[in-house]
Amino acid sequence: MFLNDIFSKRVFELRKQRNLKQEDLGAAVGIKKQTVSMIEKGKRAASIEVVCALADYFGVTVDYLVGHTDEP
Repeated sequence: MFLNDIFSKRVFELRKQRNLKQEDLGAAVGIKKQTVSMIEKGKRAASIEVVCALADYFGVTVDYLVGHTDEP
């Protein structure tokens, strides 16, 4: 099961830990700043391509991002 609230929180926390702006993260994974904002607020789901790109960018697993594990 995809836990959108956990996903949103983890994307936000990972971005903040790296002192990134939403615009910078969006550019790194190929989405707009507004899309990053909506993902972080839990108002928009991310495609599997974006989820994978975020996991690769942050060096964590997809399972961690979506809440299946607490181990990055």
